[in-house]
Amino acid sequence: MPNSPSPTQAPSRIPSNRSADTPSAAAMGQSTNNVPSGSLNPGDADVLARAQAGDHQAFAQLYSVHKRRIYSLCLRMLGNVAEAEDLTQEAFLQLHRKIATFRGDSAFSTWLHRLSVNVVLMQLRKKGLSLVSLDEAMEPTPEEGPGRSFGSPDLVLTGAIDRLALERAVAELPAGYRLIFILHDVEGFEHNEIASMLDCSIGNSKSQLHKARLKLRDTLRTQKRREERS
Repeated sequence: MPNSPSPTQAPSRIPSNRSADTPSAAAMGQSTNNVPSGSLNPGDADVLARAQAGDHQAFAQLYSVHKRRIYSLCLRMLGNVAEAEDLTQEAFLQLHRKIATFRGDSAFSTWLHRLSVNVVLMQLRKKGLSLVSLDEAMEPTPEEGPGRSFGSPDLVLTGAIDRLALERAVAELPAGYRLIFILHDVEGFEHNEIASMLDCSIGNSKSQLHKARLKLRDTLRTQKRREERS
C-alpha cells in the first residue's frame, strides 16, 4: 500500500501470495473476531487517533497490521481468491471513509472485523445468496432419523481432524451453509447476531449451522474412505 494514499485512493492490492494468506484450518475451530492478526506497538491509540485525523501514514500502518486478517476473513466467507482480494480492498476503502466514526466502544480490531463482515454480506446479497429454508434444514437424512438437537456440538467435528481435509470440506459447503458455519463456528458470532446480519430467524440460523455440520461430517467421512482405499 502506498504510504500516502489520497482519501479517494484505494489501498494497493493485497500481495497475491496465496499460500501465505490462505487461512489455516487451525483457525476453523475457534473464534477470531476478537483476536488481531498482528499487534501495533504500545502507541496503538496514538496511531489510531492520527489515522482518524487524516494521517495517511498512520492509516497505512493500520492497513499493514490488519490486511492479512481481513483477507483471510473474506476468503473464508467467500471461498474465492479473486473476490476475497477485491472485497479486502473494499473493506479498507470503507474503513478509510468511516474510521472517524470509531468511538472505542469495542476493540478496534473487533470493529474493523464487523465492518468487513458487513462488506462481504452486502456483496453476497448483491449476488442473490439465498439461505436454505428452515423446512429443508429440518428434513431428516436416512441415517439420522427425525430427531435433531440444533446448536449442540457435533462430536465428529470436535475430534482431531486433518486440517487440510477440514479446509477442503468447508470450501465444498453450499454458500449459505458455509456462511453460517464461518460466522458461528469460526468467527464466533451468536445466532441472534447472525440472524440480524442475514435478516433471517434465529431458528433458521441454528438449523443451517446444524445442516452445515452434517454436510461437513459426511464430506470428511467420504474423504477418509477415499484415503483408506488409496
